[in-house]
Amino acid sequence: MPEWIYGRHAVEEALKAGRRKVFRVLRVDSSKQPGSARDRTAGPRADDSQEGAAPVLPKGVAIERVPASQLDALTHVGHHHQGIAAEVSPFPYIGLSDTISLCKGAGERALVLVLDAVQDPQNFGTLLRTSEAVGVTAVVMLDRRQVAVTPAVSNASAGAVEHLNICLANNLARAIDELRDAGLWVYALQAERGASKYTSTDLRGPLGLVVGSEGRGVGHLVRQHCDGALEIPMQGKIESLNAAVAGSIVLYEALRQRGT
Repeated sequence: MPEWIYGRHAVEEALKAGRRKVFRVLRVDSSKQPGSARDRTAGPRADDSQEGAAPVLPKGVAIERVPASQLDALTHVGHHHQGIAAEVSPFPYIGLSDTISLCKGAGERALVLVLDAVQDPQNFGTLLRTSEAVGVTAVVMLDRRQVAVTPAVSNASAGAVEHLNICLANNLARAIDELRDAGLWVYALQAERGASKYTSTDLRGPLGLVVGSEGRGVGHLVRQHCDGALEIPMQGKIESLNAAVAGSIVLYEALRQRGT
């Protein structure tokens, strides 16, 4: 079923990636909205300065100019759509066998982010944005009890998700076993007795990093199937970082160790 993605970066990156079928692209007609030449006192919701360069559209698709209220109703996010939205096909997930093939093709540079029941769209989107920035081979996540790649997630990732390979697995522990069989060392990001400091661990070879949910962390069964655990030292008064920050720190450490 088609869905509406929104926000300048999310729409532009979906168009660049070219993996989704695009049915319509709507943009606010700012000449008829508050903030136009006739009313400079209103907010920037439909300001032309937010439009930027016109996105490159697939053949047969044209930008339709509509009132801001129409985009508000279609996206259900008010002015957070930044004056642009696109009706597109659902996000194209890949299978576990495809993920294993990608890892084998990446060789020593294989880097997989495994998500264990991350449910906050903002954290998910931030992790996806970091994953794309560091060149993650694939993201593996459970096909339930986990936020999916929704329009909100695409927006939160600034469109980065449109360039990522994301695998849905029906059994995360089994998926980790297959990643290990393919040559990856898989670590849970979790503070526990015996965990290694992330900066003291060799992250240069084929690697899988498991990030758990905001509340319970990495599940017990999933942890049992990992090769070990990594922790981020904490010197302040709080006990932990949120999933997005912690995962991003270790992903960038892996990039640092591997070099660019």
